[in-house]
Amino acid sequence: MRLLLVGYGRMGRLVEELARAAGHEISGRITSASRDADWPAADVAIDFSVPHAVRANLPRLAERGIDAVIGTTGWQADEADLRALVARTGIGVVASANFSIGVNVFQALAGEAARLMAGRSEYGAWIHELHHAAKKDAPSGTALLLRDAMIAAGYRARIDVSSTRAGSIPGTHVIGFDGPSDTIELTHAARDRRGFAHGALAAAEWVRGRRGWFSMKDVLGGAGAPPGH
Repeated sequence: MRLLLVGYGRMGRLVEELARAAGHEISGRITSASRDADWPAADVAIDFSVPHAVRANLPRLAERGIDAVIGTTGWQADEADLRALVARTGIGVVASANFSIGVNVFQALAGEAARLMAGRSEYGAWIHELHHAAKKDAPSGTALLLRDAMIAAGYRARIDVSSTRAGSIPGTHVIGFDGPSDTIELTHAARDRRGFAHGALAAAEWVRGRRGWFSMKDVLGGAGAPPGH
């Protein structure tokens, strides 16, 4: 594939390294200093930029017929408008707060735990997430995904969500249930960012030629129309 990197920070550079190792071509790199003329042709763009840039980036990609993988978080207030744009223009988009396969499995476990605890009023639930000091959004998009998975599983009690920003932590998420006599905790801890980058590349390979708005669940489950349809 020809890949366009939108945002060229730590994640963008890591995606580039892994993409080249997999035999993909990097057609360009877009940063805050880039002009419209700097946006080259590509098959798929991988966006790890900043929240406020996503609303401007996606229309530019749609104009060029470039499918997109959006790994940036913190832009969800614009999601309805961006979904409508994708529907009008016919590109394919995979948007996820976390592309790690392990995190997506963890999300499924969180939902199952919440289903089992839904009727246990003696237990209180929480989510705590830790990330590096430079991460801008808090709580993390992954924490919100976990919360939504728990609610979708039928958990109706309050879920306390809290955040820590310190040092260089790649990302840790804990869901817990505390009762009078015991505590249950489930933890996902990322050791580095390579899992996120590998997942983003897998999503880019999957979404090429598809039309519509997808999640990482679709990528892992193989949902959606096949390429070319």
